[in-house]
Amino acid sequence: MLNTYFRVIVGSMVLLSVVLTVYVNQNWLWLTVFIGVNLIQSAFTKWCLLETILVKLGVKK
Repeated sequence: MLNTYFRVIVGSMVLLSVVLTVYVNQNWLWLTVFIGVNLIQSAFTKWCLLETILVKLGVKK
C-alpha cells in the first residue's frame, strides 16, 4: 500500500510542477528537478523522506 501512495504522490507532484512551469513560471521546473534528485538519492541510500512521512501517518508497508 505504501508503494501505491508513494507513486501517486510523486506522479502528481511531477505533473503539477509541469503544469505550473507551463502556465505560471519556468522556475517551477526546479520542483521536478528536486523530485528527480530525491528519487535517485533514495535509490542509493534506501531512505526517502516521503516514505518516512507516510509511515508516520499510518500507511502500512
